[in-house]
Amino acid sequence: MDAETAWGQNQGQARDSATKVVSITEAARINNVTRQAIYVAIKQKKLKATKDSTRWTIHLDDLEEYRRNKYSRTKSMFDGELLFDNRKGYYSVNQAAKLLNVPAQKIYYATRVGLLKASRKGAAWVIHSEDIKGYQENYLNRKPKVG
Repeated sequence: MDAETAWGQNQGQARDSATKVVSITEAARINNVTRQAIYVAIKQKKLKATKDSTRWTIHLDDLEEYRRNKYSRTKSMFDGELLFDNRKGYYSVNQAAKLLNVPAQKIYYATRVGLLKASRKGAAWVIHSEDIKGYQENYLNRKPKVG
């Protein structure tokens, strides 16, 4: 292989690895968060990044890893079990609101005034699917009486 071909291959490899890294701004856009959120993740060592003289770069594989491991309320545990295990019929206030197509505040209000049964587990409200169904049938789908 001549020197020119070797140089061309090296340039190709450098270009491939360069396309696999993004800036803070690009990482924020990809993750749909602010640049500040990316900086915080880097500072907390939750997201790997390297800094050459002035510019941070993040490898796309590291960004993907960060997304996979990012905290999510749906992964919250209480006494060793998933708080919002949808397969077992347990939902968060936001999940219940989405299911019923109503604002989360309406769900909080319904639990506060006793229209919707919910239980407290740690800092979270947990609502069972049967209770969601009952609330929907008894309060949301109820037709006003015409008299």
